[in-house]
Amino acid sequence: MLAAMTEHRQPKPAVELYTDGACSGNPGPGGWAYLLRHTASGAEREDSGGEPATTNNRMELTAVIEGLSALTRPSRVDLYSDSQYVLKGLSEWMENWKKRGWKTASKKPVKNVELWMRLDELLSVHDVRFHWVKGHNEHPENEHCDRLAVAARDAAAAGRT
Repeated sequence: MLAAMTEHRQPKPAVELYTDGACSGNPGPGGWAYLLRHTASGAEREDSGGEPATTNNRMELTAVIEGLSALTRPSRVDLYSDSQYVLKGLSEWMENWKKRGWKTASKKPVKNVELWMRLDELLSVHDVRFHWVKGHNEHPENEHCDRLAVAARDAAAAGRT
């Protein structure tokens, strides 16, 4: 009887998130892309977008934000990125930035703080593990995201976003 009254929690679904950003000039037109894959079913979802004037780091961060935001419920996420900036920021730097009021060790404001703060919110919802992949090294999902991000960058440069 007690077991019937206890809430049964479903385990969080496992997903793989592949991301990439691209920029021509820094700043310049940029694009982001992600590929989400549900581990159990193999179902995939992808998206991309661009901005006419941005930086590569902003596009790398945006790709992760957009990918995590696309999840409809809390999930276990294996995040794959070729951006050391993103991965080190999430796994090493962000906790200290928060402790210091979003300041760096040299007491300067964290760049792209609004994006980092959004990622912090998303990390409170999802269980995320971080994986670095070498960019432009024939990793199929990374190469796919790169092609999507470059196409979005080119569309932004041409005013088609």
